[in-house]
Amino acid sequence: MDFIESCRQLIAIDSTPAHGNKELARWAAAFCRQKGLVVEEQTEVMGDLEQVNIIARPAAERPGAEFLFQTHLDTADPGPFALWTETGSNPYDAHIIDGKIYGLGAADVKLDFLCKLEAIASFGKDRAWRLPPVLVGTFGEETGMQGALKLIRKNKIAAKMALIGEPSDLQLVNAAKGFATVEIRVPFSEEEVRYRDEHNLRESTSTQSKLFRGKAAHSSMPHLGESAITKMLEYLTMLPESVNIMEIDGGINFNTVPSHAFLEIDMLSTVKNPIAARIANIYRGLKEVEADFLKHKDEEFYPSTPTLNIGLIRTNENDVQLSGSCRLPPVITQEIYERWMEQIRDLCEKNGAVFSVNDYKKPFRTEVNSILVKGCLDELRNLGLQGEPTTQPSTNEASIFSRIGIECACFGPGKREGNVHTPQEHVAIEDLHKAIEFYKKVIERFCL
Repeated sequence: MDFIESCRQLIAIDSTPAHGNKELARWAAAFCRQKGLVVEEQTEVMGDLEQVNIIARPAAERPGAEFLFQTHLDTADPGPFALWTETGSNPYDAHIIDGKIYGLGAADVKLDFLCKLEAIASFGKDRAWRLPPVLVGTFGEETGMQGALKLIRKNKIAAKMALIGEPSDLQLVNAAKGFATVEIRVPFSEEEVRYRDEHNLRESTSTQSKLFRGKAAHSSMPHLGESAITKMLEYLTMLPESVNIMEIDGGINFNTVPSHAFLEIDMLSTVKNPIAARIANIYRGLKEVEADFLKHKDEEFYPSTPTLNIGLIRTNENDVQLSGSCRLPPVITQEIYERWMEQIRDLCEKNGAVFSVNDYKKPFRTEVNSILVKGCLDELRNLGLQGEPTTQPSTNEASIFSRIGIECACFGPGKREGNVHTPQEHVAIEDLHKAIEFYKKVIERFCL
């Protein structure tokens, strides 16, 4: 199987959060074995899904220290298939157009795993490794990086340095933002529940519906998207407080700027203190917290300030659920972070809602003069690539691995801005081959 065909096959396998990565990990493990690597599969049950980390080494024995090449094997949800115009409305059917591969996971970051595999396998088995490489494909990056956490908790690696797979447009990333994923649940009153049930049984209704459209983007770069949920909530704040929400829905996950939202309201409702007013109050309060974000800048990042994305809103039987994420540069201290979370919690309690932080990952920064960063930059310059480090507003497994003393940097083919978490996701084939050459140079420099 040639490299491009392996790219096609990897993209064709669904590894979204709802499906899990088991099928894809088993394919990747078999391919690693075919390339001569020794593979361990770490299977974990998360919820009702089996998820798998794969750990591939050139030799069977586990060394006392190693160089980690890590890439997550899961992808974000693709959203509406119809928007994937470059792949015939099928995000899993990779198309090659003008030297670029289009499809879900092309840039974020399935194909980076194959680049790392090609590089490590090219050195064969019989090597006197100074710092042996270990290739790891993890699960659950899009839902809290559980795979990386399980890898560490069960002591599956002995890494001293790590290159973390991230679409970076072939630039080395030495720092990235942290994040907090948050959830707000606004309950319907008993009167509202009864009214909605009765309303659904009527032959005729007085409801009005409105569809809001935006532009999808990764939540770390909200300025590149256009939030349909924000449009909908702004519209809600302009309506009379007496309106009753029958259905409110938008987005696909907390981590993506939502491209669509839907609102159905009843203007003739007699319900007292309807949920619409409480949701509008919470939204206004969140805008105040966002305004405070602008006072805290880290000029090494773009956007330079923390950001907030409301990525998903759903109507459940007894409440309305809002899910989102805050992106936090390294300049944000634990004290500032906790103050903001407490401010949002107080806001929700005043409006009868429940607030929770479902996940929190600290930002990471590896100094520019570190051995890893300096060495990788030297190799990039030798290949005629960008020789200066950069930062990313997103969060990845470097946040996890750096906490246990592993020296981390991030790298990968594919552009992030306006590309990942969009239906136009793609990567240039030329950049995949450049990534392979870079990983080979890193192995020669640090591992042999």
